[in-house]
Amino acid sequence: MTQDNASGFRKTGPADLRDDAAAARPASAASNNDDDNASLPDDFFDAKDLLRRMLVKEVANKPFSELSAVAYDHQGAGLIGHTLLDVIEEQGYGLDDFDAVGALTAAAVPLACAMVHAAASRGQDLDAFVMDFVYPSIKGPSIKGKRVILLDSWLSEKSYVQTSSLVTLRNGNELSLDFGVVRNEGAQILAVASLIGGVDMTEPVVKVVNPVNGETHELPFIEVFRESELRD
Repeated sequence: MTQDNASGFRKTGPADLRDDAAAARPASAASNNDDDNASLPDDFFDAKDLLRRMLVKEVANKPFSELSAVAYDHQGAGLIGHTLLDVIEEQGYGLDDFDAVGALTAAAVPLACAMVHAAASRGQDLDAFVMDFVYPSIKGPSIKGKRVILLDSWLSEKSYVQTSSLVTLRNGNELSLDFGVVRNEGAQILAVASLIGGVDMTEPVVKVVNPVNGETHELPFIEVFRESELRD
């Protein structure tokens, strides 16, 4: 992913994911409004909006996707990292407010890595870790005493069989197990974030039950995009 000084990011990426017409448009046409790039200069775009358009193409006609075609794309990865940081900050968690981000599933691993690199490009440190489902624990730097945000690629009220588990929000036994494992590692869980969420609520929350002591907790749920935003 290339950056054009301070003006923004240059449009690149595979033709089936990026906005080719806009990418090929000459600078002289940059002042014309259209649905995709409303009067933005040719070498600049809104990161979240371009990511949205990449995701719209990826999820089209699919009930569920791990979003790998976007998450592992050279441009998509950078967009994901910076957009996640921006949206999480908009919800009250700046980079000074949390120390690590944890991938709940294999699909979230590239997202967590993207956030680490995006944070580094902003001159700040952020660790990542992955849930270990073979032996309930984590993989990565110690999170003892750290403030963490749990992360997934797509979480909704529906049940989807993902790489590692059956994940739901309303009946989320797996999320409760994740919560218990992370708390057992000595970390403070601030929120759960997902690139795509399917809970159209004003202030969405995730309810989890600590399997160790039975305590119920409500965690803020941060949706970067709602599923309804990405469907026709």
